[in-house]
Amino acid sequence: MKSAYEQSLRYQVEKWLAPGSIPVHVTQFSRTRADRRRFVRVETFHGAASRALFFFRHDDGHWCPYPPAREQRNMCSERLAA
Repeated sequence: MKSAYEQSLRYQVEKWLAPGSIPVHVTQFSRTRADRRRFVRVETFHGAASRALFFFRHDDGHWCPYPPAREQRNMCSERLAA
């Protein structure tokens, strides 16, 4: 099980984008249109180069660079038989 720190946005940004002393900036934050889940876009500049990643908040509270799986609606077996 991951610690609370390992689930934090700060930890994920440092792990995937900018370890240590490189400054980062949140350039966008909002909710997805489809299911209203939170996301942020984080960007870093290192010299003339810039890098950015989106991070998504999952139902258990942790942040990841990939969105949570969408819930799929299942059709009833009765409809499939018809």
